Amino acid sequence: MEKQFRYGLTILLSTVAILQFVQVIWRYILQAPLMGLDDVLIYPTLWLYLLGSVNASREDTQIKANVLDVFLKTEQSKLGVRIVADIMTVTVSGWLTTWAWGYFRYAFRVWKETPTIYLPTFYAECALFIGLVFMTLFGLQHLITNIRRFNMLRTKPVTTSLHSASEGSA
Repeated sequence: MEKQFRYGLTILLSTVAILQFVQVIWRYILQAPLMGLDDVLIYPTLWLYLLGSVNASREDTQIKANVLDVFLKTEQSKLGVRIVADIMTVTVSGWLTTWAWGYFRYAFRVWKETPTIYLPTFYAECALFIGLVFMTLFGLQHLITNIRRFNMLRTKPVTTSLHSASEGSA
């Protein structure tokens, strides 16, 4: 899955960059706007944005402010805070997914088209719902993983090494 995300996001990013470059050349150098390019740019841009967010959720590399980790000493307390954050993540993304489902149904029912070349916008707009479904699922996966790690730490017997205690007093 890593390889598919890497190639897919690279293709989308390259597509957006090339289309933007073409638009700048046509509009500002040739002084002739290329009609319909904005309509086409909607698709790779929305999919790039949302699949990039899904990838960050999958890798668990989205931006976080782990300020409490500085103050917490044990791995168990850090995991406890992480579990609370994961619960909040799943709750908010689940709520947003239900909202996106309503928008998905609306977009399918209305079937809007782009203003210039009349492309159906549904295929770009459905990226929101699909992306949020995957972000919620990956958030749930991280929550389950962290709960399992927390339970393993709780049941792990506490051992103290005599060797490390003697080093501290020397």
